[in-house]
Amino acid sequence: MAIQWFPGHMTRARRQIQEKLKLIDIVIELLDARVPLSSRNPMIDEILQDKPRMVVLNKSDLADPQVTEQWVNYFAEAGLNAFPIDASSGHRVGDIIPKAKFILADKIQRQLNKGINPRAIRALIVGIPNVGKSTLINKMAGKNIAATGDKPGVTKGQQWIKVGTEMELLDTPGILWPKFEDQQVGYRLATIGSIKEEILHIDDIAFYAVRYMAKHYLANLQERYGVQHVPEDLEDNREVVEIMEEIGRKRGCIVSGGRVDLDKASMLILRELRAGKMGRISLERPNEQEVF
Repeated sequence: MAIQWFPGHMTRARRQIQEKLKLIDIVIELLDARVPLSSRNPMIDEILQDKPRMVVLNKSDLADPQVTEQWVNYFAEAGLNAFPIDASSGHRVGDIIPKAKFILADKIQRQLNKGINPRAIRALIVGIPNVGKSTLINKMAGKNIAATGDKPGVTKGQQWIKVGTEMELLDTPGILWPKFEDQQVGYRLATIGSIKEEILHIDDIAFYAVRYMAKHYLANLQERYGVQHVPEDLEDNREVVEIMEEIGRKRGCIVSGGRVDLDKASMLILRELRAGKMGRISLERPNEQEVF
């Protein structure tokens, strides 16, 4: 199944980015540390061409630190300077400008050799919806300039924002690609909330999350919800439903007649996973092919 999602404002955002590239010194590619590859737009290389770039793994406070380190090494092998941050708390946000200067060191030195005092670095921040671009900009700028929200599609236009005297940032709306050929990518993005929940059924997304947790973070799942008998390989949908119903009963997701409201239980699980209440969870690993 190919999951299609390409609102008109995303088409405009892509065109606007391409028009602004000539003004840009460096691109800050913001990814979600929990799903770095799935949150990386496959069109980004085509859009950005050969612009200098750094990869920033945001929301690292929610991701498995060991897996995040694997991703840093993965990108390094691909020739990309990657490092984790948490834009909300500001953890390692201060590393961005020094790393930009390091990447642009040759260009800056050429300007100095010509007697030119380098101007503020012009950086373009790109990333999919809900990856934390506006939160990062506000943290770097030290004030609330860019609109933020916990739903995709908050940023609608472009704006230049000064970060002290050393950097100017261009904020852009999040850009997804026309469709997800790999269904797993769509489910990962839906699990972390980067796709509006109307695109997929809420219980399907939660089923995916529970299967993944059972395979990779079984102890977290059991500790959070007190479920005991969870097979690591949940191939049978009936087994997933049984686990969801057990969670729903334990957490009061009950409707008339004593039945478990699976939609309510699904929303509960996803909300708590996204908030880090199950612990630090990564939903993909380098070179890993998940088959459920």
